[in-house]
Amino acid sequence: VRVWDVREKVQLCEFSGHKFAIECVCFSTSANSSLLVSIGSIHDMVVNVWNFRTRFKVASNKIACKVRGISFSRDGTYFVTVGNRHVKFWYLTCSSPLETVPLRGRAAILGEYKNNYFCDVVCGTDDYIQYTYAITTNGILCQFNENRCLSQTTDLRSERAYCLYADQNSLLVGCSNGNIHIFRQQNLEFITSLPRPHYL
Repeated sequence: VRVWDVREKVQLCEFSGHKFAIECVCFSTSANSSLLVSIGSIHDMVVNVWNFRTRFKVASNKIACKVRGISFSRDGTYFVTVGNRHVKFWYLTCSSPLETVPLRGRAAILGEYKNNYFCDVVCGTDDYIQYTYAITTNGILCQFNENRCLSQTTDLRSERAYCLYADQNSLLVGCSNGNIHIFRQQNLEFITSLPRPHYL
């Protein structure tokens, strides 16, 4: 894992904690945090949390499936990973500055959607930081509450979904055929679809 200063165009640090490929990395979105998470491939099966300022691995654990998406909570106290039949909340506890601690993970309660492939995840913003949102490849938009329980869903009517983004009070879902749909974070109510770019 390499961390770069984009202004100075120099590498700040490098972490060697995976034996195989890395599927995804994510910085904490908390203003005063210096944490970075790296998720190994299905062959590596390791999730690591780094402090990129002190160059120290603060937490680590095994992960049993291929991860497709990751998102940090706005307060930096946990992050969420998603994949095939997988939505998991990972909690960060106060760690020792001298040793790496085990990372604690708890699976979300998926109910009837336990066999779905979740392709992206985003934690809530502004007034909805207690919620987490995930999208399945077959277009089911899910809202999880602070207890990791599936609280609401909405169906994109069989449109294939690829990615998810939260901004202020809205959720943006990137779908097949170049469609971007906007929903409310509060209740997953559909707002509008963004106009398609001109074909040129």
